[in-house]
Amino acid sequence: MPKAIRIHKPGGPEVLSWDDIAVPPPGDGEAQIRHTAIGLNYIDTYHRTGLYALPMPAVIGSEGAGVVEAVGPGVADVKRGDRVAYGNAPVGAYAELRNIPAARLVKIPDGISDQQAASMMLKGMTTQYLIRQTYKVQKGDTILLHAAAGGVGLILCQWAKHLGATVIGTVGSKDKAALAKAHGCDHTILYREEDFVARVKAITGGAGVPVVYDAVGKDTFLKSLDCIRPRGLMINFGNASGPAEPLNVLLLAQKGSLYVTRPTLMTYVAKREDLVACANDLFNVVKSGAVKIEINQTYPLKDAGQAHRDLEGRKTTGSTVFEP
Repeated sequence: MPKAIRIHKPGGPEVLSWDDIAVPPPGDGEAQIRHTAIGLNYIDTYHRTGLYALPMPAVIGSEGAGVVEAVGPGVADVKRGDRVAYGNAPVGAYAELRNIPAARLVKIPDGISDQQAASMMLKGMTTQYLIRQTYKVQKGDTILLHAAAGGVGLILCQWAKHLGATVIGTVGSKDKAALAKAHGCDHTILYREEDFVARVKAITGGAGVPVVYDAVGKDTFLKSLDCIRPRGLMINFGNASGPAEPLNVLLLAQKGSLYVTRPTLMTYVAKREDLVACANDLFNVVKSGAVKIEINQTYPLKDAGQAHRDLEGRKTTGSTVFEP
């Protein structure tokens, strides 16, 4: 019988349970996948804690790669034996075997391993929409990125540098600063020791940046507004320190007619054609060598609890993969 990590009630890492599960044949429009690799993402902790509520019991996880074992009626996009991956689908990745809407799958091209695909689909496609759609990073831009040594951070540093931008990144330690610099971050700021607003102003000659990419939330959101030049854009796409406080929109006028957005990947890839285009852009930049996907931590799937402790304790860097 296949195994999965499930939660029966919201809580800490201790609620992650290694359970037997029943997986029926795939239904209409579904494919059945045997996972070869599963990605760990911060959103998994939001599902576990109940910040993003799920019906219980729930198999969590939003990113994975594997081989199609069977397809249900009406499936034309994939077939048995295809190597496939996903990063935007109903939760349920923390499982050896699962059914999934086939329209949410993309085929993994030659030159990309299953482990790479599982570790980059959600984070890489998030990066794609952030820097190619929400704000199109241009050559000559100077941008601010929080959590520059994280999973999205290391991909975004490389991709933005490839596009000709100057990247300012905040990090929590000297080791993480070195890691971010090795991946294209031009200026690193140790946010626990330095005032990142003052440093950004110094680096930009007082002008500020056109865009801030913020996955930290509560600890960085309001101060980040002071880093943005007039008519610039604040992009909050995560809550690593907790959700940002409610915003008094008058601040946006006072700080230079700023724009604020809270985008999600699911909106940007809701249509299959947009999903395929986003994934192909990611695959191409990785295959070109401009962006390197490095898996810095690997855990057996049954040890998901320890992985969550390490992630929330900020002990991980880059991408983390579970082995089913």
